[in-house]
Amino acid sequence: MVVSITNRKGGTGKSTTAVNLAAELAANYGKTLLIDLDTQGHASIGVGVRASKQTKTIHQIFRDHSLLLSDCIVKTQWDNLLVCPADPLFEHGQIRERSILKERLQEAIRQEAIDFVVLDTPPSLDNLLLNALVASHYVLAPFIPHYLSLEGVRSLARVFFKVTAIDNPNLRLLGLLPVMINQRIQQHRRVTESIANQFGLNRVFEGIRADIRLVEAFEQQRPVRYYAPDSRGAEDYNRLTRQLIMTLSSVRE
Repeated sequence: MVVSITNRKGGTGKSTTAVNLAAELAANYGKTLLIDLDTQGHASIGVGVRASKQTKTIHQIFRDHSLLLSDCIVKTQWDNLLVCPADPLFEHGQIRERSILKERLQEAIRQEAIDFVVLDTPPSLDNLLLNALVASHYVLAPFIPHYLSLEGVRSLARVFFKVTAIDNPNLRLLGLLPVMINQRIQQHRRVTESIANQFGLNRVFEGIRADIRLVEAFEQQRPVRYYAPDSRGAEDYNRLTRQLIMTLSSVRE
């Protein structure tokens, strides 16, 4: 399974979700590769990996066509969890093709016997994001339940349908994920309900509650399950992963 964590708006919990979903999959379901396509490199940092000048990064495969994706894989300190770190200096405009990542990823999955791939994507609409969507089987879109995030989801939906019409007809929307939610805030409930009505209730996962432990875990460069296993954040991402696996099972049936 290859899933892109994406939203056209920045600051919607993409990296937090990518890191913690990958950690849960690796701990409970199989060998997992986290690919950090966002040049900010937050997902790499979230699993304790910072690229040096000697580190081969995922972005190098778009410049050097002889480089294998497996050459960019770095082991983390946790079993079954691998990462392809980002290059903070990479310029998005360098990419012309849309299928490079798909080709390299298929080869790496076979070579490394990888069960799950989680892609943390940039919010910008360019060929880096399109490479992620072309390479993916599913899209999971986190959003903060306020008006601007709603617009980000709508913008993503337009890109999603264009990709499925031309480049990747097998791409599926796995679901929408509200993050940093507080059900006592009326706006949070209203925006979540609005999105649920537009995309179908079965497409909105039970949300991730606001939890300072998720922020602290990033500062410590650890997934929250290893930093604060009894926290709300750890509980919510564990539940999300179980729901995701159940959703995948029902889709395949």
